[in-house]
Parts: sequence; C-alpha cells; structure tokens
Amino acid sequence: MTAAVEFRGVGKRFGDVAVLDNISLVIEPGQLVTLLGPSGCGKTTLLRLVAGLEQASSGQILIDGDDVTQRAASERDVSMVFQSYALFPHMSVLENVCYGLRAAGLGKSDAVAQAQATLSQVGLTGFGARLPSELSGGQQQRVAVARAIVLRPKVLLFDEPLSNLDAKLRRHVREEIRDLQRELGLTALYVTHDQEEALAISDRIIVLNRAGIAQDGSPRALYEQPRSRFVADFIGDANIVPVQVTAIAEGLATLLLGDQSLALPDHGAAVGAGLLAIRPHAIRFVTPSPEGLAGKINRASYLGDHMEYMLEVAGLSETLFVTDSNVQTPHAPGTLVGLRLDPDGVALLPPEA
Repeated sequence: MTAAVEFRGVGKRFGDVAVLDNISLVIEPGQLVTLLGPSGCGKTTLLRLVAGLEQASSGQILIDGDDVTQRAASERDVSMVFQSYALFPHMSVLENVCYGLRAAGLGKSDAVAQAQATLSQVGLTGFGARLPSELSGGQQQRVAVARAIVLRPKVLLFDEPLSNLDAKLRRHVREEIRDLQRELGLTALYVTHDQEEALAISDRIIVLNRAGIAQDGSPRALYEQPRSRFVADFIGDANIVPVQVTAIAEGLATLLLGDQSLALPDHGAAVGAGLLAIRPHAIRFVTPSPEGLAGKINRASYLGDHMEYMLEVAGLSETLFVTDSNVQTPHAPGTLVGLRLDPDGVALLPPEA
C-alpha cells in the first residue's frame, strides 16, 4: 500500500502572504522524509496540504500517481498523528484505535482484532480497556500512532508528534516510530522543529525557509555539506567565519583563515571571498606551533561527557565555539592552544549565503 508523494509547483497563500511558493519535490515510497525549518517557514502548511486539511492555491499534489489536489481529506488514504494526540477522552484505548476502522465499515470483531494487533505492535498489549486520561504522555502518543497505522494508509503524516514529551522519552518514542515505519514500509512525512530528532530518524530532510526549499538531502549531506549559511547555522551548531579562497586545484581549496593558510575540500567554492562553516567538534586541540593555527581559551564549561570552550583565534573577529570529549584534562581559561580542523566537519559556503 505504500505510495509516492509528489508536489508539482505547489503554492499556498493566505491573503497576500505566500506561505509556500512553487514547491516541487518527490517523496519515494517507503521513505521517512522530515520537513524542518524555523517557525513560519511553511512546514506544517505543507503537511496539511497533503492531508487535505488545506487546499493548495496553485500546483498539483499527487499520491501514488493520482492527482489529489482537489480531493477531500477523507478521499486521500492518509493518516495523521497530531502534536496534541487528539484522542477521544470518553473512549477506551481500544475504542480509539478501532474508530477509523469502524467508520470505514469494518465489522466490530475484525476491527477489534486489528486494533489489538496494532496495540501489540506499539507495546500497549493489555492497555485496551484504559481511558486516555489513565495513560502517560508517551503511552497516549503510542495510542495516537496505533490509531493512524491501523488503517494501513498510503501515507503517514506526523505533525510535531513528540513536542509534548520530555527529552529522554522523546528519544525512546522516536526510535519506536522509526522502527514501525520501517517494519510496515510506510511512506511518512514528518514535521519537527528539533534538528537532532530530524537527523536521527530521517531518510531525507527538506529544510524550508522563506516559503521555499533551502536544501533537500540526506541527514549526513545536510550536516556535512550545507549549501548556505542558513542551513549550516540551522542544522546543528556551526562557527561561520569569513575566509579568502586564494586557489582551487584538484578538489582542494587553498584559503586564508585568520593569519593561516589551509587546504580543504573545495565543495564547489570559487576563488575569492567566502565563508567557512566549522562544526564545534571539528576543531581539534594540538601542540601549538608557529606555523599552525593558534587560539586562546576564553571560557571553559564542563557538561559531563564533554567540554565546551569559547576561544579567540589570531586574525578572527569572531570567537569560536568548540566541543571536546576530553573531560579528564580540560584546558583552563587563558591557555594558549594549537588548533587543527577536521576536513569532515568544515564546509565552504558562497559569500552571499
């Protein structure tokens, strides 16, 4: 039953405001694709357009090759898991999960059997007789997921499903959702504002900004090879510093960072002014040398499993944020350190990004 979802030049306006503008993309069958972006970027609107809860102002939306742009929500074979769970408080857990099946005309005994099997899949065997008010937040979210997947929809939609849970429970439930999606082979579109959550569960991430797609790719590609300052700064922490690219040859860019010359993968950069995105973990401490990059520790913070540092670098106006797993022999404020950049954690960006 899994299906592809396609957007062809989709736009959505509320009055004079364009919330989405000319969005074109394809979500392949069986993929879990996350929509990520700041508040107001259009990610929830895009999800609601797939669900049929909003109508597109322009363009087409296809599910499994069928144009559903003008179809009602009930005619699209999609299910949504809401942020607020949206469970019926007067119904038992089993009745909540059965509701969609019974509304679709399935007999009571068959609906109960399918609902019980689905509750087992989400780890809620024996909870069928309880009311939602008798469950924890994590258990209520599992019921909401069970109610959605019991219908075996072509597309499963998630609207910030974990935002009401604490950090540890969010990690556990997101793993359960990912396991279920893979087990059932469902096509899923997932909205979140949490970058770590998006990196952890997604086959692809679509970063939205200013009514359009800022970048679309795998979690690793977006983190390691951002194509703009916005994406580099939005997905994870990044130090964004100005550099001068002096030469490009054989895939390497020679650039000036502060007072030092460095050679890094060019990532399509051009000679001239540019920006360098440096992940905090990609800055390594080494023995200081006159030829190397040098810095001075301004601030050191212990966070249990790692240290966080702010440091000055000769020739740079910005301080750099650095994380280091060495908590046994931390550097004190005022310490002079040598620095080395891990090429896997840096990316050259165009100057206008």
